[in-house]
Amino acid sequence: VVTDRPGIAVGASTADCGPVLFADAEAHVIGAAHAGWKGALSGVLENTIAAMEGLGARRERIVAVLGPSIGPENYEVGPEFIARFVEADANNISYFAPSAKSGHAMFDLNLYTVDRLTRAGVTADGLGRCTYAEEDLFYSYRRSTHRKEPDYGRQISAIVLETE
Repeated sequence: VVTDRPGIAVGASTADCGPVLFADAEAHVIGAAHAGWKGALSGVLENTIAAMEGLGARRERIVAVLGPSIGPENYEVGPEFIARFVEADANNISYFAPSAKSGHAMFDLNLYTVDRLTRAGVTADGLGRCTYAEEDLFYSYRRSTHRKEPDYGRQISAIVLETE
């Protein structure tokens, strides 16, 4: 979601996936993306940048920030997940670390997201906050699932252009 209209907030609701907020301060264009593994792998970040460019932003001026999301120490994935990423790009293997569980790995969604943004030509950084580990601050789908809780909360990350 992107806008160039002051006073209109855009955002993403998440519970482990990465909320990414974008801004080109000079062009007065902002954006938000919900970057879970599927979205990040399939191009939601690059599509958001392209949509911002359609409103006059320039990628070399865009700054993107990845908000709270699940950290690599808590994101264990199975072999099908790993295969999907490696089939898309063999270099994606670098975003996986060994897991104690055979055939599984720990996935670094944060680094993957920031790297994709950087390769797309924008300045990017992440907050380094883990939704799973920091339960006093954030909701986590995975944490709730592991505890067999009936539901999970969500947080919203939003950005707005100031009105003049």
